[in-house]
Amino acid sequence: MGIRKIDVTLCNGCGICVDYCPMDVLRMDDDNNKAFIKYIRDCQSCFLCEKECPEEAINCLPVFERRIPMAW
Repeated sequence: MGIRKIDVTLCNGCGICVDYCPMDVLRMDDDNNKAFIKYIRDCQSCFLCEKECPEEAINCLPVFERRIPMAW
């Protein structure tokens, strides 16, 4: 559940999504100045990135995924 895709053709590199993410899931790629998903497992599905993106380049899903817990 949560963030699934950032369309790099629509992303204008403004960094608003990175600023709004409370879990620090998104980062900016220095090479092409576009946002990318760095820590997808930390996403809490708050949808702030999708809501605040002025280009509507981010796609989040509210569908629950069953994740298998990993052993320490």
